[in-house]
Amino acid sequence: MLQFITNKSDRYSIAEEVQMAIEGGCRWIQLRMKDATDEEVREVAMELIPMCRETDTFLIIDDRVSVVNDLKVSGVHLGKEDMDPIEARELLGPHAIIGVTANTAADILKYKGKDVDYVGLGPFRFTTTKKNLAPELGLEGYRTIVKEVRDSGMEIPIVAIGGITADDIEPLMSTGVNGIAVSGAIINADDPMLYTSSIMEKLLHINQ
Repeated sequence: MLQFITNKSDRYSIAEEVQMAIEGGCRWIQLRMKDATDEEVREVAMELIPMCRETDTFLIIDDRVSVVNDLKVSGVHLGKEDMDPIEARELLGPHAIIGVTANTAADILKYKGKDVDYVGLGPFRFTTTKKNLAPELGLEGYRTIVKEVRDSGMEIPIVAIGGITADDIEPLMSTGVNGIAVSGAIINADDPMLYTSSIMEKLLHINQ
């Protein structure tokens, strides 16, 4: 499971980034435009919706619950300072994908029994694509947190995020996480489509 997270780039438009990620085999896109207005996010989302529909790709939007609700995309990712996911669920209904950000086991365990679909757990290492970064977890951090969450009986999918490259896929997946979110490594690759494809191949190999 690979989630591609968009980020501003000097080389490509967001639509171009997403097109290359989809062509590389990714079927889960998060549109993240932290400093943009709702209207700007809406405009870009409208470009992405046809691409995602044609390829059965999930499209979730970071933070903007009202835009998600208006455009009826697949769902929303909510950071710690964003809307409460329970409130978002009431607005978006039962079929929306709702993801939340976590940095610790306690962050995840507070959603036990709540209607949340996945957790983005990080950061794995330092990344320039996110401001106000929490402490880096590293492989040991993931192992410890995943174990604590699973030992509690909570089966929520956990997606690793934060400065991840293709070389990190195998060691990270060995910690028990269910998926990987990648942004900068794909966007900054010489060939983003090929890079995405290499990540998908590694994930496929691990899951066989």
